[in-house]
Amino acid sequence: MDVKVKTGMDGLGPWLERADAMGEIKRITAEVDPDLEMSTIAYMVGREIGSPALLFENIKGHPGQRALFNMMGSSYNRISLAIREEPGKQGIEFVELLKEKMKRRLPPAIVDAKDALVNQNIETGDDVDITKFPAPKMWPRDGGRYIGTADALITKDPLSGRINLGTYRNMIKSRNEVGYYVSPGKDALLDRERWWQQGKPAPVAAVYGLDPLLFTVAATSVPKDVSEYDFFGGINGAPIEVFESDVTGLLLPANAEIIVEGYAHPNKEFTEGPFGEFTGYYARPEDSAPYIEISTVRYKDDPILTCALMADWPANECGLFWAMTRAAKIWEDLDSLGVPGIRGVWSPPEAAGWGMTVVSIEQRFPGHAAQVMALAAQCVGGAYFSKYIVVVDHDVDPTQLSEVVWAMVTRSRPSQSIDILRETWSTYLDPSLNPPEIRPWGSKCLINACMEFRYIKEFSPRTKLSKPVYQRVGERWGQLGFKGEPPKVKVFEEDEPSLAEEDGVEPGAPM
Repeated sequence: MDVKVKTGMDGLGPWLERADAMGEIKRITAEVDPDLEMSTIAYMVGREIGSPALLFENIKGHPGQRALFNMMGSSYNRISLAIREEPGKQGIEFVELLKEKMKRRLPPAIVDAKDALVNQNIETGDDVDITKFPAPKMWPRDGGRYIGTADALITKDPLSGRINLGTYRNMIKSRNEVGYYVSPGKDALLDRERWWQQGKPAPVAAVYGLDPLLFTVAATSVPKDVSEYDFFGGINGAPIEVFESDVTGLLLPANAEIIVEGYAHPNKEFTEGPFGEFTGYYARPEDSAPYIEISTVRYKDDPILTCALMADWPANECGLFWAMTRAAKIWEDLDSLGVPGIRGVWSPPEAAGWGMTVVSIEQRFPGHAAQVMALAAQCVGGAYFSKYIVVVDHDVDPTQLSEVVWAMVTRSRPSQSIDILRETWSTYLDPSLNPPEIRPWGSKCLINACMEFRYIKEFSPRTKLSKPVYQRVGERWGQLGFKGEPPKVKVFEEDEPSLAEEDGVEPGAPM
């Protein structure tokens, strides 16, 4: 079914309606237990690339409540809707489009609180009870029920007034208390510490049912002096509607499904975790974490709790959109630094979404590949967690791991093509770093998998198809007994090897 996408869409409801019309939503009406059963179903379904989003409508112990899993998952269609684009694009084409959209900024539009959809129901004081929402326990060893996984935590820098949105796990402590674990160096932690340094509690709000685009920007590394609300507006094509809270003074998304807000006090912590994380491990041992003392809960009528299962790929619900948003931000960073010749950037979802960056370049000068490696490793979009940065030539598609590995094996020299950066920005969630207290400090492996520039003209020529013969075969693909479209090939013998301006030729297209 054709689904038209309009800019200015704001909130989960419009996105869900469009995705449902495309057949991308599976409604589960049989009773399902939020204790491990919802997440088990999500994991099993998510093992298939392109699996549907799951809307649970009959949750044990929570009559009338709903929960959405696998919101975007490994579906290009649903991610396209999230960034306000028509489905159809994939890979580098998608990343380049998102990169250009991320260059725009539109600040939020403030509306009257009484007009905010999320204020249809407001509960305070003794009426606050977040346990009524169907927060799942995801994995058998999780420390509790996590209401915040596909969420956006809203904080404010008390000095600059900048509003920040970030995605952090939130474990229920009690009916009116919820923990929020934040990795070192993340904005929510820096904001919290600044409030505490002033001897004040930190205002915090958490959005637990949200527009997929808000989830996308909240989970993306952006400059610390810019609000994610501005990125939302730029990608959306219209400002997000927000209202000023009369409780915390924070700007809150008017069309959210569920929002809780309150204060985090210094020296008030509880035992949080463990939690099955995006790496596919219980990465951070059980430890103490601050929590929000919730004073107010806001929710629309019939709200939907958005949930994101963290797991190994492809069941990691965030893997694909992380890959694209991270790659788009790194590419934008490289553009803003004036680095020439970038042909594509990718963060493979197979690498836990954050663990690897691949950049394809057209080499133009000595040291070009080394420059790109260093900048991609430490720019705003790429610095957090990533362990492997691989730079390949223009004839290698960075979205295809098979091509990347081929280039690494045939063009890199382990003794000369690998550099290591030490004491880089890592996370307590990295299970490879032990003992756990060293985990905020990591390292990065930079691999130059390009043809050696000084010998690039003499480098062994790779085997390539003839473009005319490829087109001729493409025209006869069906006659030859093959179904579907012939595979796309982007590099041909007739191309100028140092330029490779062709972006690919459709089989059967006129010469």
